[in-house]
Amino acid sequence: MTMKTSPIRTRLLRNLFAATMGIVSLGLLLSLIPSADGADATPRPITPRGELAADEQATIHLFENSRDSVVYITTRAQVQDFWSRNIFSVPRGTGSGFIWDEAGHVVTNYHVIENASEATIRLANGKDYTASLVGVSPTHDIAVLKIKVSHKSSPPLPIGTSHDLKVGQKVYAIGNPFGLDWTLTNGIVSALDRSLTEENGVTVEHLIQTNAAINPGNSGGPLLDSAGRLIGINTAIYSPSGASAGIGFAVPVDTVNRVVPQLIRNGKYTRAALGIDIDEDLNRRLTAMLDIKGIVILRVPSGSSAAAAGLTGVSATRNGNIIPGDIITAIEGKPVESVSKLIARLDDFAVGDKVRVTVMRQGKSREVQVTLQAGG
Repeated sequence: MTMKTSPIRTRLLRNLFAATMGIVSLGLLLSLIPSADGADATPRPITPRGELAADEQATIHLFENSRDSVVYITTRAQVQDFWSRNIFSVPRGTGSGFIWDEAGHVVTNYHVIENASEATIRLANGKDYTASLVGVSPTHDIAVLKIKVSHKSSPPLPIGTSHDLKVGQKVYAIGNPFGLDWTLTNGIVSALDRSLTEENGVTVEHLIQTNAAINPGNSGGPLLDSAGRLIGINTAIYSPSGASAGIGFAVPVDTVNRVVPQLIRNGKYTRAALGIDIDEDLNRRLTAMLDIKGIVILRVPSGSSAAAAGLTGVSATRNGNIIPGDIITAIEGKPVESVSKLIARLDDFAVGDKVRVTVMRQGKSREVQVTLQAGG
């Protein structure tokens, strides 16, 4: 049986075929015509880079010389199951640290290992080591751990100074966040002698403020100067957005170099003190009530250094009126207006040092020399 096609259908099929062949022919023709700008598919030649700038070479050298001293720290905590009462070890947190000496001591922030039951340190060679706790100083946010390892595998960082830092000086922050690899950020010293109250309520004084981005997990890592020397421990960031692009803070190396040897030697840090009773909250209320600035000495224990120097505390009349005794206004000529500032000033000295204490007594300013004793 033969199917007949109408003339109209035949013409439509012929027109469609002709149009299709035209498109194919046009595509073949266009493929043979070179592009108007003369470009082809071959890669462009490489332009020689030349030597890196001197500051780039210096930064690379600093990073490569320092990174093997930076470690990755993971901690675990023991928790008890509510129903079974079984004890389990669960991951708690991570942070960075750095090799302190050839004996295997590692320095980090106290808040990195706070409330942890165990810690593991990963070195630059990728090997993990179980760490033992040597000592902590929460008021400085410093902790010292120790691992059994040859000092040749990870050299200690060279120690610098922080008392002579200048605002505008270049700094470099190195960390090992999440154990993935090292990170390097740089910036400048933005400010000095800053204070920061941490989540546990402890106020850390004498901090270095920097705009070098401190990435998450970099807490406990070193802050270096342009010579590659340790000048601080990266301890925290302040960022309204919660990101790492805010203001960074570091514990100054002068504090670290004073605290860490005591932690290694004694397992704890002993502060130098005047031998007086003071209280932050009570001092705030008393100074506001009396409309004065300084530290109100509440009591001077007998036999203390303050008692030997003749300092006096507050007293009260029979009707309950408070009579202020000596009010401390400065240490070695540097003003103090809060208990935390007084403690920070005294922290610059050692037990047995003699310091000039400026006090207000009965409305008159006078200086008293006090030999510092061991504090609590």
